[in-house]
Amino acid sequence: MQLTGHITPDNLMSLEAYARYRPLHKSALMAHRQLRSVSLGDHMNLQFESETTIRYQIQEMLRAEKVFELADIQQEIDAYAPLVPQGSHWKATVLIAYPDVHERQRALVMLRGVEDHLFVEVQGQPRVYAIADEDVDRENDAKTSAVHFVRFELTPDHCGAVKAGAGLMLGCDHAHYQAEATVAADTRASLAEDLH
Repeated sequence: MQLTGHITPDNLMSLEAYARYRPLHKSALMAHRQLRSVSLGDHMNLQFESETTIRYQIQEMLRAEKVFELADIQQEIDAYAPLVPQGSHWKATVLIAYPDVHERQRALVMLRGVEDHLFVEVQGQPRVYAIADEDVDRENDAKTSAVHFVRFELTPDHCGAVKAGAGLMLGCDHAHYQAEATVAADTRASLAEDLH
């Protein structure tokens, strides 16, 4: 999967090429996704996106839906490409999961606004709160959504500290969901590659 910094129909694989590529590289792609996945407490996971994860997502959607028309390919790109980080921030898909459907319904009511209480903390730098759901509001007056898309906009000092190996913590300080997780060194190194 060739990384170009800009996803276009011309630099995606055809359905036939992807069919050949997929079985040879799926385990490596899944390992990359897992490396960039951080659990936050028992019921929340942040999948930090990259050009690799988003190219994989687009290729999988094209494959599953057997999309080959240029306009339809562009529609998939338009839906997912905004999740690729652009050098001064991290972008993540936030999944809120409860195994019991009734417990999940109750939790999503109590967790209204949780997406605005997510933060990253780079050692020695001020806390950075998520900017959530820039494309569309995913909560209503009754409850929040189980899926959110967030961006953590970092200063040059944050970026420099991460690239120099500073510790990184992920957290949530919502009244009904308080959790912190230290980001593992290999995950932190992968995230550092997103920063210019």
